[in-house]
Amino acid sequence: MKNVMVCVTQQKTCDRLIKKGHEFLASENGELFIIHVAHHKYKFLNNSKEGEALEYLYEKALEYGANLTVVRSNDVLHTLVDLVEKNDITHIVLGQSGEIEPDTNLILKLEKKVQAKAEVIVVPAT
Repeated sequence: MKNVMVCVTQQKTCDRLIKKGHEFLASENGELFIIHVAHHKYKFLNNSKEGEALEYLYEKALEYGANLTVVRSNDVLHTLVDLVEKNDITHIVLGQSGEIEPDTNLILKLEKKVQAKAEVIVVPAT
């Protein structure tokens, strides 16, 4: 059984990530989770564009039959790891990071933390 977690931002371009997660799950038993973790230092739903982005994510979750989780956290990495454990995630889909330094690259840190539990799938930027 696969449980796929797709990590998204509030950008509408994240549709390609959600689609990739849905395709990866295919017809296998399991669930699709769309996750957005907003750091406390960033504005969140403080303007109409953010509200529209959240509505868009909700619509995509309905379209793909996914669970949508939106969380605020001071520690994004810790929150993602917790969600992996809580939801028995086997695969994580993320967009490619622009960060190349291991100390600041969230994907590399996440891979290290969940390597025994989940496979990380990085979707290249288009």
